[in-house]
Amino acid sequence: MTAPLDRAELAVDPLAAARHLLGTELVARVPEGEVRVRIVEVEAYRGEDDPGSHCYRGRTPRNDVMWGPAGHLYVYFVYGMHFCANVVALVDGRPGAVLLRAGEVLSDPAVAHVRRPTARGRDAELARGPARLCTLLGLAREHNGLDVLDPASPVRLERGTGVPDGSVRTGPRVGVAAAQQRPWRLWVAGSPAVTPYKAGRARADGPDW
Repeated sequence: MTAPLDRAELAVDPLAAARHLLGTELVARVPEGEVRVRIVEVEAYRGEDDPGSHCYRGRTPRNDVMWGPAGHLYVYFVYGMHFCANVVALVDGRPGAVLLRAGEVLSDPAVAHVRRPTARGRDAELARGPARLCTLLGLAREHNGLDVLDPASPVRLERGTGVPDGSVRTGPRVGVAAAQQRPWRLWVAGSPAVTPYKAGRARADGPDW
């Protein structure tokens, strides 16, 4: 186990929180054992001033967790198919979050491949993309609002080894039509788990549930 993050490190602008999250480790207890991934790709979203954010049109029961406090999961269902997970940023009462886009598996790969059999032996694809990451870690609707900084949580966020500034790259966000060109996607250069860039398409705003 590595040291936990301090909540104050995430109670900052989502772009700064996104940089903090690169190189951290997300750990989940699943039926097959423990899965641990190193976060290598993230995407920042602000609130009412960010047209790409689920909070752009204001506070609702669906996006309520994005309004804080920092360090909780915002999990939503998208395209009627899969879940995506965010770590809430900013101070309590101001909306913001960081989408967890991809990770590298640090725990037993055999357990990970049981969780993600369609990866077919390709370790880089086990948590490559937000939906695959959630499937691997077993993140679903019941984890929405979970405090990942609580050491007793079934899903924990730990400090990890970090990432040198020289290894961080930035670029447009993926899969959103509004404010897509903001360079708020951050990733670790050279990681095979980072997702390929795809331009966003117009779609209904917000999660499916």
